[in-house]
Amino acid sequence: MGVIEIKNMSKYYGDFCALKDISLKIEPNKIYGLLGRNGAGKTTLLNLINNRLFPTEGEITIDGEGVLENDKAIGKMFYMTEKDLYPEAMKVGKAFVWTKEFYPSFDMEYAMALSKKFSLNTNKKIKALSTGQNSIMKLIITLASNAEVLMFDEPILGLDANHRELFYKELLQNFIDKPKTIILSTHIIEEISDILERVIIIKDKGIAVDDSVENLLERAYSVAGAASKVDEFIKDKNPINTEVLGSFKSATILGELSAKDRETINSLELEINKVELQKLFIHLTNEGGN
Repeated sequence: MGVIEIKNMSKYYGDFCALKDISLKIEPNKIYGLLGRNGAGKTTLLNLINNRLFPTEGEITIDGEGVLENDKAIGKMFYMTEKDLYPEAMKVGKAFVWTKEFYPSFDMEYAMALSKKFSLNTNKKIKALSTGQNSIMKLIITLASNAEVLMFDEPILGLDANHRELFYKELLQNFIDKPKTIILSTHIIEEISDILERVIIIKDKGIAVDDSVENLLERAYSVAGAASKVDEFIKDKNPINTEVLGSFKSATILGELSAKDRETINSLELEINKVELQKLFIHLTNEGGN
């Protein structure tokens, strides 16, 4: 199934707190976006889930089994990291074979087919790969692993626009063919917003948002117009962002838009717009964002 549960988990490095009292349930067969600013703790969280770091407090389980030094539980997950874990002198094709030793369900035929699509030379040594080619190799290995949970940490590093689009297409096809849990951690939010089902935002060492993308975007809207009229509308609201240009002002609000609000917006002759996920993320994670 691939159900990951995190209960009251904290991670300290000496006196420094990286994550504090996190409780989270990652449901199976969904595509998640794990978002946060640099240093928020996204990579730390993924390393903790994959038993590459140990929590100071709390518990992490997959399908009810603790991940701590549990090969069976860890074997249900495949984690693509920014770091290179394969020997530099190893050839790409040998890396595929090596991965199959640890993940018996690794699909070699699929990996070779993806290599052809991405124009990746499997006879090339890993140390000879460009940054983009190295990312492509790791993407292919992750997709072909056939693990129940796939995790990608900054997966498109060095990829050009064509290869990024091909990756998103193959990721979706992989998910459709064999539904699984997928977690994407990236800063290029506008490119993945259409494929995400749920979003987790880390801020201030904790979970700021854990919601479906649909619900989150339905609860966000912006109003724009004459500054005095925008101020009148938001006087009893809690905007997460405001921008002023001369006498023109816009405000982004996270909250229910009632019929009465719509009437007020119309009477004040304000413009109302939806908010894109990337913009909403920026507003929520700015200092002072709620």
